[in-house]
Amino acid sequence: MKTAIVYDRVNKWGGAERVLLALHKIFPEAPLYTSVYDEKRASWAKAFPKVYTSFLQKIPFAKNNHELFAPLMPIAFEQFNFDEYDLVISVTSEAAKGIITKPHTFHLCYMLTPTRYLWSHYTTYLKGVTLKVLASPVIKYLRNWDKIAATRPDKIIAISTEVKKRIKKYYNRDSEIIFPPADSLASYHKNRLLRVSSKTSRRFLLDTQPYYLYVGRLVGYKKVDLLVNTFNDLNKKLVIVGTGYEVNSLKSKSRNNIKFLGEIDESELKRIYLKAKALIMPQEEDFGIVAVEAQSFGVPVIAYKKGGACDTVIDGVTGVLFDEQNEASLTSAIEKFDKMSFNRRALIDNAKKFSFEIFQKKLQRSLVRTFGGRRWRNKTLASFKK
Repeated sequence: MKTAIVYDRVNKWGGAERVLLALHKIFPEAPLYTSVYDEKRASWAKAFPKVYTSFLQKIPFAKNNHELFAPLMPIAFEQFNFDEYDLVISVTSEAAKGIITKPHTFHLCYMLTPTRYLWSHYTTYLKGVTLKVLASPVIKYLRNWDKIAATRPDKIIAISTEVKKRIKKYYNRDSEIIFPPADSLASYHKNRLLRVSSKTSRRFLLDTQPYYLYVGRLVGYKKVDLLVNTFNDLNKKLVIVGTGYEVNSLKSKSRNNIKFLGEIDESELKRIYLKAKALIMPQEEDFGIVAVEAQSFGVPVIAYKKGGACDTVIDGVTGVLFDEQNEASLTSAIEKFDKMSFNRRALIDNAKKFSFEIFQKKLQRSLVRTFGGRRWRNKTLASFKK
């Protein structure tokens, strides 16, 4: 079965990129189609036999300033031709679902979320950079196009219970849930684009006691400012791994009990996890692979009780969930956590529910159920053979 994979943009590393590599493992001959591709920041994509880009690739600065080109994304994905493919899998949180396929090509959409800046997180993005560059008529145009684009996939799969609800709410479409694969760091360490002196990280680990941990981008909707404000008051040790446009402002208001490690190598991140008391997720995630990642190392999670955390964290068993995104609620959760103990085996077992093997089997079953007795059935099964 001739298959292609489509993704919004290839210029970073994160949870969605792990999904792409998992799909590559299942469909090793499938090329990757995308709007823009930054080979330096996304060297993991070299695993694909071919990466096809849109006309946006030729526009200066588009590779790393894609938000400025949101009005052109519909055209970028509609211009691709998939006539030679039996199956196209789009992985998307924006425009990739809007590809146009003919009846003989089956379009399966693995939806990370309906476009955040147009729907679920519109007010959050309105305060940031993305929507400030887009006039109201453009937003109206993009919303109309986005609804049309959501009708194009033959089938939609959601990555979490929350995303399934959003798909129904904003697109009025049903979907099934297949959680993304979230295997331990060992499966992915060769693909991450993280660089920092290992001596710096190791020296830090030798010089400090167990700490609370945050891993992720330092951007507005991640609510890292809530973490910083809370730990400034608590005076407990907090380690922050990651970078983003808020890094300088966060550092400027952080006290000495908060340590920023920036971007680090996967092998070092593993060491960071192993000495952490808990991972903290103050943000609402569509799924939140880091929560599973932490549990795979036996580290419990303190998370905001919304979004993907409700699927990945078992309150009172593998972590603590808090109700409100404010200092009082987070402080209460941390104080509750400090009085609890967690079974490491239970944490690791819960993480195993989100393995690549389970992802592969569920995707296989979904395809077989969808195709039924069609001519693709045998080809679909053959595609999953190792």
